[in-house]
Amino acid sequence: MGQTLTIAIAEHGKGAGENIVITVDADLKFSGESKAIWDQTGLDIEKLARAAKFKGKKGSFLPILAPQNLDADLLVIAGTDGLLKDSPKYEFAGFGGKLIDQLSTRPGANTRVILDGDIFEAENVAEIAAGLQLSNYRFDKYKTKTKDEERPAELKLTLEVNDVAGAKAAHKTRDCVTQGTLFARDLVNEPANTLGTLEFADAVKSLEADGMEVELLDEPKMKELGMGALLGVAQGSVRPPRLAIMKWNGGAKDEAPVAFVGKGVVFDSGGLSIKPAGGMEDMKGDMGGAGAVAGLMKTVSLRKPKINVIGVIGLVENMLDANAQRPGDIVTSMSGQTIEVLNTDAEGRLVLADALWYTKETFKPKFMVNLATLTGANMVALGNEHAGLFSNSDELAEHITAAGLETDEKVWRFPMGPAYDKLIDSKNADMKNIGGRWAGAITAAQFLKRFVGETDWAHLDLSTAMNVPATAVNKSWATGFGVYLLDQMMRNHYE
Repeated sequence: MGQTLTIAIAEHGKGAGENIVITVDADLKFSGESKAIWDQTGLDIEKLARAAKFKGKKGSFLPILAPQNLDADLLVIAGTDGLLKDSPKYEFAGFGGKLIDQLSTRPGANTRVILDGDIFEAENVAEIAAGLQLSNYRFDKYKTKTKDEERPAELKLTLEVNDVAGAKAAHKTRDCVTQGTLFARDLVNEPANTLGTLEFADAVKSLEADGMEVELLDEPKMKELGMGALLGVAQGSVRPPRLAIMKWNGGAKDEAPVAFVGKGVVFDSGGLSIKPAGGMEDMKGDMGGAGAVAGLMKTVSLRKPKINVIGVIGLVENMLDANAQRPGDIVTSMSGQTIEVLNTDAEGRLVLADALWYTKETFKPKFMVNLATLTGANMVALGNEHAGLFSNSDELAEHITAAGLETDEKVWRFPMGPAYDKLIDSKNADMKNIGGRWAGAITAAQFLKRFVGETDWAHLDLSTAMNVPATAVNKSWATGFGVYLLDQMMRNHYE
């Protein structure tokens, strides 16, 4: 039922469509091709603007139906006041996201988008294209009816620009990130009855078509490796666990890779420490960290950077049956460290403990970044405006923070230290999996830190992965947060 969107880039005057979008500046002035089109209408822009209270601000639009003297069903005037050539690039994505809202429910399927003026440089055009696609995304594959049956099944937009070659090149690169983000959204949006551990593993295997090397470890292999922490979470479910390893070999053979590790709890009931019924349906998204890692690796496979990149995700389901893990159980992790499980709903850190240790020991990476929908405490502290950032490396933390500001996938760094670490010491084992009521997001991060050794490491606690307010570029329950952020961080500092 979904609406598909096709985007082309062409010279001014080379597009075709029954709808036309033109741009106007802060003084309600047109330039270039936009001016030529407007002049054909013979209309008074100031009079129309006053009547519609349109001031040309970025993100505002003035639609005109059946404009006189113009072979078009719809003419949309798009305001650009507030957009500068060097504005943050996510503002151009927002421009595209709001523009598609003006077009997606119109009868006409073909639209010319005239991007005049020096603000529409190649990189900014690429961001507009990304915003168009991200905002137009809907997860409606299970709907048999839509509210508007007249909505075109396919939209075709032609962006008419000054620098066609530059815009096409920039769009090709940026679109790799967009496709990775949409892949992550699809995974996180999928209901748990159709996306279990094996189905998620199959989705990861699909990346082989783009040149990714994928390896899947099954339960016997993980037992052989001693992954008692991860397997303890999985033992209450009929769905078998998997550790999915994605390898992009774009650099020299002996070059240390960069590594990303994701929590992939395909559904989290809380186990025997069962969650309240209200809102439990959202726990289909408790694999948001693994979704982001899979989306990032799809971006890598499409963009093909000349570095080595590793993605590792631990895939389990946390359920409760006669074989489920009990509060008070003590498990032995792959590292050899023992863990007293005081709460079976603090399961994601157990999965990550073995996944992080495996990644560190197997690949000796330059750094590891893990992503997880790990704690409610993080959302209490930050809401869903920022992901929580925890790290043993100031440099890595600064790189992630800067990339977050650049992409509008923002993070906020929390403190860590010995006093917090002491809170997870156990009388009966090397550590316990919860640290008490206070500083819950921090004690969870301290737990993970015990499995990274001396490797530079960062943990992103994702209260931003799902169920957030709609934005100009996301109308979806799942956001795909982390794909753009970490791809930009790699491009800025490691390629």
